[in-house]
Amino acid sequence: MPKINADGCAIHVEVEGPERAPVLMLSNSLGTNLHMWDEQVAPFTRHFRLIRYDRRGHGQSDVPKGPYTMERLGRDVLAMLDALGIERINWCGLSMGGMVGQWLGAHAPRRIDKLVLSNTSCYFSDKSIWNGRIKLVREKGLAGIVDANMERWFSKAFRDRSPLAVARIREMFLATSVDGYIACGEAVRDMDHRPLLAQIGAPTLVIAGRHDPATTVEAGEFIAQHMPDARLAVLDAAHIANVEQPQVYADTVLGFLLND
Repeated sequence: MPKINADGCAIHVEVEGPERAPVLMLSNSLGTNLHMWDEQVAPFTRHFRLIRYDRRGHGQSDVPKGPYTMERLGRDVLAMLDALGIERINWCGLSMGGMVGQWLGAHAPRRIDKLVLSNTSCYFSDKSIWNGRIKLVREKGLAGIVDANMERWFSKAFRDRSPLAVARIREMFLATSVDGYIACGEAVRDMDHRPLLAQIGAPTLVIAGRHDPATTVEAGEFIAQHMPDARLAVLDAAHIANVEQPQVYADTVLGFLLND
C-alpha cells in the first residue's frame, strides 16, 4: 500500500473495499497502529471503501521530530485525501483519532459527510497527568507504562476472558516509537477543542465506554451536548471499545452511517 508524503513525512496508508463505495476513514488511538481496526475491516468493507493509516510517529509511518499538534495531524489527513484523489469521507476516530476528527470537522467541513468520535475528549484540564506520563516514557520507555495502559484500555472482565486480544494490543503498544508516542502525547496534552465543537456541523455519533477511565462518559456527553447535530451511544466497554466489543462497535457505527 502507498506511502503518502505529508509535508515531508511519509504516512503509511492502506485502502481496501469496493472502489465505487462511499469512503470511511479510520483513525486509531495513541500508541497503536492501523491494525487496531482489523476486526472491523470485514463489516465495514461490505459498505465502504475503507482507508486506514498509521499517523506520524506510529507504525510504518515516519517519526519526524516533535512535538506535534492536532492541526499538524489533521493536515496529514488532508494530504492523504488529496494524494488519493478523495474529496469527501466519513470519519471514525477512536481516542486520539476522535480528537483529529474534531479538528477536521471544524476546519475541513467540506471534506466530511459524517463523523464518529469514539472514546475521546476535547480537552484535558489536568496537564500534570500528561506531563507525568511523558516524563515516565522518556525515562523508562513504553514498557514503563504498558501495564497501567492496558488496565485503562480494557475492563478487567475483558482482560480475564480475552488475554490473547489484550496481548496483541500490548505488543502493538510496545512496538510504537517512543519519540512518536511523546510527540503525539504532547499534541493531546496541549489540545483544546472546546471552542471548535459548535462549529462542527456534520452529523456526529459520539461513542463512549461505560467503563472507560481515560475518556469518560462525561467527556463524551460534553462533546455531544456542545455540537449542533450529535448524539451519544454508550457501549459496555472501557477505552479501546472496538477491540473489547468488536461486533457491537461495528453495528453501532454502521447503524449510524447507513441508516440516519
